[in-house]
Amino acid sequence: MTRRARQWTAILGAAVLMLGTLMLDLPARWQTEHVAMSAPLEPTARPRQPQQPPTIRWLPERVHEGTLLNIIVEGGVPAVLHAEGMFAGEPLHFRMNDNGVLVALAAAPLDSVGPRALRVSVTHEDGSRHREQLDVIVVSGDYRLEELSVAPQFGRPQPAEVQQRMADEAARARAVSAASHDTPRMWEPPFVAPRESRITSGFGSGRIFNGQVQSRHTGTDFAGAVGTPVVAPARGVVAIVDDFYLGGGVIYIDHGAGLVTAYLHLSAKDVAEGDTVETGQVIGRVGATGRVTGPHLHWIVRYGGHTVNALSLLELPDPAAPSMEH
Repeated sequence: MTRRARQWTAILGAAVLMLGTLMLDLPARWQTEHVAMSAPLEPTARPRQPQQPPTIRWLPERVHEGTLLNIIVEGGVPAVLHAEGMFAGEPLHFRMNDNGVLVALAAAPLDSVGPRALRVSVTHEDGSRHREQLDVIVVSGDYRLEELSVAPQFGRPQPAEVQQRMADEAARARAVSAASHDTPRMWEPPFVAPRESRITSGFGSGRIFNGQVQSRHTGTDFAGAVGTPVVAPARGVVAIVDDFYLGGGVIYIDHGAGLVTAYLHLSAKDVAEGDTVETGQVIGRVGATGRVTGPHLHWIVRYGGHTVNALSLLELPDPAAPSMEH
C-alpha cells in the first residue's frame, strides 16, 4: 500500500469513528430536547385574593331617577387602599373620609328606571384585589308631566344660525362636565343653596306634546328680584362666564371629581373664568336675561354628563349613616 493510500485509509477510519459517536449520541440528545419542548408550562400565578372583601353600599338606599347618591366602600381585610368604579356610564372618584371609608359621588340619570350596574374594583394594602358588580335599583322620580295636544306647525325649529349658536353653547357646557372628571375634587360637604328663597319651578317637570315627552325642566328655579345675590354652593373653579342664547348671563363652576354647577339668567357676573370660588361666595346676581318670563335663578347640577335634581346635592345623606346590606 502506498503512502498516499495509507493516509486516505486513516482519514476514512477517523470519519467513520466520529459518525458512529454522533449516531450513538443522537437518541439521548433528541430525548432531552423533546422532553424540554413538551414539558408543561409553569402555572400562571393567580391574583391574590383579600382575606375579606369590603362592603359596598350606597346612600340614599332608595335611589330615584335624576338624583345624586354616594357610593360607599368600607371594611375589608387587609384594609382597602384604593377603589375605582363606574355607574351609569360615568367614572367614580373615591376619596377616603376621616373614618377610613371610601366615598364617591354618582348620578342616576333621568329616565333610568330599573336595575343599573355598579362596578367597583378595590385594591387592598397587601396588593390583593377584589372586583364586584351590583345592581342599583333606580325608581321613578315624582316629576310632574303636563300633557298637551297642539297642531304640528307649532314648535317649529329656530333659524339655522340660532340653532348653531345653541348647539355651540351646549357643546361648551358639555365640555366643562367632561373635563371635570380630570379636575381634582375641590369640594367638601355640606353644600349650601345658591339662594335662600322659595322654589318656583322644580326639576324634572316635562311637557308631553301629542303623546311624546318633548322637553324636561332640567334645573331648579329660585325666586329673586333682579340684582339679588347668588352664591356658590361649594369650592370650585369658574369654567364659563358668558351670555348664552337661552340661558342669558351664565356662570359654570367646575367643582372637580365630576361635579359641575351652573347659574342662568343672571343680570351680573361677579367672577371671571379661572377664578377659584369658596363655599357661600357671591358669584353673580339674579336677572331676567335669556329666554325667560321673569326674573329668577335657574340652577343646574351635573355629574359628568348627567343633569340631576339640584336639591339632591343639598340632601345627600351622611356616608357614616348605617344601612342594610345589599
